[in-house]
Amino acid sequence: MILSSSNSLHYEMPFSLKSSSLIKRAFFSPSPLSPYRYRVVGSSAMASSSVSTVSGEAAAQQKQPAESTRPLQVAKRLEKFKTTIFTQMSSLAIKHKAINLGQGFPNFDGPDFIKSAAIQSIKDGKNQYARGYGVPDLNCSIAQRWKKDNGFDVNPEKEVTVTSGCTEAIAATILGLVNPGEEVILFAPFYDSYEAVLSMAGASVKCVNLRPPEFAVPLEELRSLISKNTRAVMINTPHNPTGKMFTREELECIAELCIENDVLVFADEVYDKLAFEMEHVSIASLPNMFERTVTMNSLGKTFSLTGWKIGWAVSPVHLTWGIRQAHAFLTFATSTPMQYAASVALNAPNEYYEELREDYLRKKEILVEGLEAVGFRVFKSSGTYFVVVDHTPFGFENDVKFCEHLIEEVGVVAIPTSVFYLDPNEGKNLVRFTFCKDEGTLKEAVKRMKEKLRKKGEF
Repeated sequence: MILSSSNSLHYEMPFSLKSSSLIKRAFFSPSPLSPYRYRVVGSSAMASSSVSTVSGEAAAQQKQPAESTRPLQVAKRLEKFKTTIFTQMSSLAIKHKAINLGQGFPNFDGPDFIKSAAIQSIKDGKNQYARGYGVPDLNCSIAQRWKKDNGFDVNPEKEVTVTSGCTEAIAATILGLVNPGEEVILFAPFYDSYEAVLSMAGASVKCVNLRPPEFAVPLEELRSLISKNTRAVMINTPHNPTGKMFTREELECIAELCIENDVLVFADEVYDKLAFEMEHVSIASLPNMFERTVTMNSLGKTFSLTGWKIGWAVSPVHLTWGIRQAHAFLTFATSTPMQYAASVALNAPNEYYEELREDYLRKKEILVEGLEAVGFRVFKSSGTYFVVVDHTPFGFENDVKFCEHLIEEVGVVAIPTSVFYLDPNEGKNLVRFTFCKDEGTLKEAVKRMKEKLRKKGEF
């Protein structure tokens, strides 16, 4: 099995993810409940049990449905994509009783005032289909937050679309606005759903790599890729997985190139309230950029409610039409009571966001200091709740092998970053940890690594 969710057809790799015994054991072990096996009931199993002349062991064997050997089926546009890395690693965390610092979901709950609002909405009978593009209360709250953050108005009825999480906003934007064969530029490493949805849309993917230690945008490389054939540039700031924040200067250069070549921008800003060391700048707020930008966001990261899947896209009217057309045939509408509760959340006072940042700064400090003490080279994270490190001091040939060892022998989960690149070799020296966990969990993870992880040559 290939651990990467996106890379199996792109490059010949010097290391084979297919040989990963740990992953094979975790996901292809025979099980009657396995989603990878088909069960077919033959005619003998369908016979009435009331007139059986077969007894004992033979009868029991007759009732066992046969397992099909038919291959798994998937459309060609998705055949190179495997089970997502997040699903894989979270499953392995459970199997090996490892501390999960891989997938970015908090192990603590969101604020009580938002949960109470959801409960009240359910009690008030707000339980049927919502209006397709969002309940009015939430659309208005999103528009109000936008004005507060960016300094100008958007129309809540015509320029705000509520979706089932930011991932659906990404899908609706790409499927609604990108035609087959059109080029879209990504910055690698990138959130793995970007490439998968672009594949569904039949788009041509181009890539600009952000490289350590600064993960700065190589503007000349971008300039050489962008052209009149480019439909859109996809940006994510603050950036998952690196924690990089695009600077105003970088965004202004990207904006200039997009205006010059009549290119759209799809901006994923789900971590905008987790900016630690510099001001978050939305590219749509730059001169002449709102008219060519779709800005996507969600409730889950900011309010520790990732399971609610409430997202949205803000865009000018002429782009909103395509997004809503795709959204209508993806999910049509999003959870009604949760939308009303999300409206309450977005009206939280500034003190909430200040306390959120302070809390995450403490968690970040625990993890970063711990990782440095263990022996990793830790790269600066200015936003999100992720940090990327260089694992090579520990002597493993690539990030996958290192993460397997970390799970099996140390009891801690990290994410191999090679799955976030078109060329996995670009990320083979890096792994990602998350600090969206309570302080006790972070300290225990650091303790395990200090006790059990050894640098190359140490015994």
